[in-house]
This record gives sequence, structure tokens and C-alpha cells, in this order.
Amino acid sequence: MTERRRSGMNGRRILWIVAEDWFFGLHYLPLAEALVAAGAEVHLAARFGRRGAGHATAIAAAGIRVHPLAKLDRTGLDPRADLGAVDELTALCRRLAPDLVQTVAMKPVIYGTIAARRAGVAARCAWLPGLGHVFTARGIKTWLLRQVVTGLLRWALGDGVTRAMVLNADDQQMVARLIGVPSNRVVVMPGTGVDLDRFTVSEEPAGPIVAAFTGRMLGEKGLVDLVEAARRMRARGIDLTVRLVGAPDPENPTAIPEATLNGWTREGAVTWQGATEDIPAVWRGAHVAVLPSHREGLSMSLLEAAACGRPAVTTDVPGCREAVVDGVTGLLVPPRDPAALVEALVALATDGDRRRRLGRAARRRVENHFSMEMVCERLIALYEEALAVADRASA
Repeated sequence: MTERRRSGMNGRRILWIVAEDWFFGLHYLPLAEALVAAGAEVHLAARFGRRGAGHATAIAAAGIRVHPLAKLDRTGLDPRADLGAVDELTALCRRLAPDLVQTVAMKPVIYGTIAARRAGVAARCAWLPGLGHVFTARGIKTWLLRQVVTGLLRWALGDGVTRAMVLNADDQQMVARLIGVPSNRVVVMPGTGVDLDRFTVSEEPAGPIVAAFTGRMLGEKGLVDLVEAARRMRARGIDLTVRLVGAPDPENPTAIPEATLNGWTREGAVTWQGATEDIPAVWRGAHVAVLPSHREGLSMSLLEAAACGRPAVTTDVPGCREAVVDGVTGLLVPPRDPAALVEALVALATDGDRRRRLGRAARRRVENHFSMEMVCERLIALYEEALAVADRASA
């Protein structure tokens, strides 16, 4: 790899390992495009085509070289299959000889980091965008699974990662304390960046107040609490429409079945509209964003709504309180509390001046802290630092 070593990102070979092409396409493609623009040779290893061919087409069109994976499954723990995934990734790392491997999300982070270390890749960055249902759900089975996952993360990352990347201070402390990554290697990233040219401010729509939720249809997003809050508002005669925009995710253990979503719509408490790629249009048609999640990494749905000038009602939990400043850009409520959700939604629904003031402040905050340009610059600086560390270690 020494023949490609030079200053900055120019000529560097970067391999991203992500479970699904659609996940990379939705959240990380602009960052990879920035790396290409900086002169890097960017590769992506993932499963392709689970949600159509569109994401793969866009990824390839961006100049990113793709490597379909056959054995990496983003859910479940199957030792035989998981060992096969490690072997598959190790072979890929040895063949490509990347300067840096970037893994994203739980299983790619664990098995991709192990594979990169086995293959002798010196610069290894692991991005945990959220610690997932394993660290938020309750019950003895989840507790047991959490011990297994924590042990695997400690084995993979404890002294095997150049930089661990998280999205909030709570996760930063957890990665350092529970997983054993030295604190000076754990970096808080400001999300994956909001495209301020795509997400723009618009006037509020006419008609009844609309509160919109965008994201996957998961129980851990607090949807059951939101539906209960909507029922209570309807019973009180409050004229507020709750829209759910997003697709189910059957592979997630907390997925809400389509039958349940359709039942909620028939009941009239909420309206499930399915998935859309035109998220800015969702916010043009809404007055307030709502996300009663149990835990997030850093909620991009809230930041996108904020960029469109929409205040939010969300929970006072990691990943949500970083996206919303209580009383300044939105309102924070306790998690799993439908009554508090009702009061916060009604407060914004009935005070247009306050709602619009919070929305303007929300836009300014995204401009100052979460723009795509800022995140791209931060990522490139982090890579240059990680590569410099690796270069010194191998000198």
C-alpha cells in the first residue's frame, strides 16, 4: 500500500462496509461523493438489490466501485453465517488492500473491523450511528443479547479501531466505558449532514395543523405512544392530523406490521402514507415534526424538518435532544408518555407565532451545526488523521 501513500485523500483507497446498499444510498452517499471529489478511490461492500436497483445505480454513477456481499446479514446471530461473513470480508480486504476501512452499523462494525485487522489494514474507522434495539429494549432475552453484543464489540473494537464514530455524547461514553475503546479514539460526528439546498424553508400549509413523523415504522421509534396520543387528541376534539411517512422494516425486531399500520389508518387516529423519496414535500405539507423515539443516534428526520423551518416535538433521550433545543427549536417530552406528547403537540398547534419562531431558530441551528458541507469536511479531516496515525505506526 505504500506506493499510494501521499498527502491528503488524493489517491487513497477507501473501503466502506455497510450491510445494505439502500442504507448507504440514503445516508452516506454524499459523504462518499465528497471523498471521490477529494481524490480518493472509494469502494463499497454491501448487500445489493433488497429494495430495488435504484440505489446501486446511483452509487455506481457517483464513481464508487461496488462489491456485492453474499454472507453479511444485518440481523440475527448465527455463528456459522457470521464466520462466513468475516471470511468473505477478509478476502475482500486482502484483495483490495485499502488504505482505510470504514464500517457502519452494528454487524458491519464488528465483523468488518475484525476482517480489516486480519487483512492488515492499518486505518480502521467504525461508525455506530445508533446502538439499536439491543441497547433500548427491555426484557431478559434482550439483556442476554446485549451481553453478547457488548462482548463482540469489545473484542472487535477495544484496541482494534483507529477511530470509533458515534452521534451523541451518551453513545461516546458508552463506547468508551462498556466497549473499552480509549476515549481519545471516540469521535462524535454531527450526523451525516443535511443538504440545505434540498431542504429549504417554506410557508406553512393552509388548513388543519399537521404533525408528521418520517422514518421506519418501528416500535422503538415510539409509534405506539404517538398513536395513543393521537387517539386522545381525537377524543378531545382537537383538530390535529398525525401523518406517518415511511416503510416498515420487517428485519427489525420492533417492526410495526403493515396490517397494524393500515388498521391505525382505518381507525382514523393517524394516517400512514407509506414511504416517499420526496421528504421535503412532507415538510412543506406539515406544521410540526414529531418523533417520540426511545433512543436515536442522531435523528436526521428531525434535522431535515428543522432545515425546512419546522419545529419538533420529540423525546428527551439520546439522539433526539441533540437535534432539538427545548423551548428554542422545539419541545422535549419524557419518553413513553402519550399524555406529555398530547400537551406538547397541542401547545404548538394552538400558537402559530411560537411555532414559526421555533421553526426559524431550528433552520438557523442546522445551518450553523449540521450542514452537509460541515460534515464532509469533518469526515475528511478525521480520515486524514486516522491515515496519519496508521502511516506513523507502519513507518
